[in-house]
Amino acid sequence: MNSSPTERIRIQSIDILRGIVMIIMALDHVRDFFHATAMTNDPTDMNTTSPALFFTRWITHFCAPVFLFLSGCSAYLNGLKKTRAELRQFLLKRGLWLIAVELVIVTLGITFDPLYHMFILQVIWATGISMVILSQLLRLPFKAILAIGLFIFLGHNLLDFAEAARKGQIGILWTFLHGQGSFISLGHSRAIFLVYSFVPWTGLMILGYCCGVFFGPDFNAARRRQVLMRLGVIMIVAFVVLRWLNVYGDRQHWSAQRNGLYTFLSFLNTNKYPPSLLYSCMTIGPALIVLALLERYNNRFTRFVSVYGKVPFFYYIIHFYLIHTLCMIAYFMQHLPLKDAFNTGTGFAFRPQHFGYVLPVVYLIWMAVVLVLYIPCKRYSNYKRHHHQWWLSYL
Repeated sequence: MNSSPTERIRIQSIDILRGIVMIIMALDHVRDFFHATAMTNDPTDMNTTSPALFFTRWITHFCAPVFLFLSGCSAYLNGLKKTRAELRQFLLKRGLWLIAVELVIVTLGITFDPLYHMFILQVIWATGISMVILSQLLRLPFKAILAIGLFIFLGHNLLDFAEAARKGQIGILWTFLHGQGSFISLGHSRAIFLVYSFVPWTGLMILGYCCGVFFGPDFNAARRRQVLMRLGVIMIVAFVVLRWLNVYGDRQHWSAQRNGLYTFLSFLNTNKYPPSLLYSCMTIGPALIVLALLERYNNRFTRFVSVYGKVPFFYYIIHFYLIHTLCMIAYFMQHLPLKDAFNTGTGFAFRPQHFGYVLPVVYLIWMAVVLVLYIPCKRYSNYKRHHHQWWLSYL
């Protein structure tokens, strides 16, 4: 049976939003490889940043939480075509596959180190382990799954107080669950760079799965938009109020700075590693409003960005290899020696600490990367639409 126009619009709105965040995500990774101070200064450090640099980093904060949230929505929609048992099996297999891809394929794209001296665990790992956990939670009733998601989302920052009492000495297991970005030694010459401790990200995927019900056949478009708008507004208001109180929801408090603009930047500077309650409210709230509004639009822009949103995993993998290849070309264009290319001090081959360009050049490279990837993404999207091999669902 063919999908109804309403169903097509619903899926298209998710693809559009996911495409937008995938495009923005590339900006952050281009900045990592090409901005002159990316390896020496934190773009959210109020003592060294500029408003332009801060917002270049801040806008990319929307990418990971929205991606995890929409992955949960997609899991729910996928489940409409499967039994609970089939969906559990699919999420378990795909989650394990994503973890393997993070360790082998994504890590290589980021480091260009075929000897794997450092394994990197970030958004694909967090997505994979969250899918594995969600696959097991699907044994429970829907309301129980929702309760678990809300408990994690609202309550995980209670762990901040215990972590502070221990002065960060929390052990490896807790580090994986809720710690900040950490290096975990695997011996003399190897380590895991754990960027994303997974529990808060899993909470976002669980809530995304539960919000998938709004895109089911029992919700008409008007009702869905109303619910999404209300939830989005509630989350934004919660962010502003809780952030103003400076008591709970983020381990990184805001403070008065040298002027009003920088104080405002401090107010927005919530904690991503791990994602705090306020970080998630700040990003998911606006995303829900945008998701509601996107259903009304179908134009050249939405069709353009949805190309990336339909093949996010494919785009994610190849964009790292393209960015790092361009960085390697820039390295040799600056007449830097090959003997130093794999000993840069950053863990990334061809990316020394003191290397790169000013911010406008970074934006130009970012736009070039996005445009170059348009045709491969469109062709792969068309291939997936006309072919139905089982392995395509894993890519």
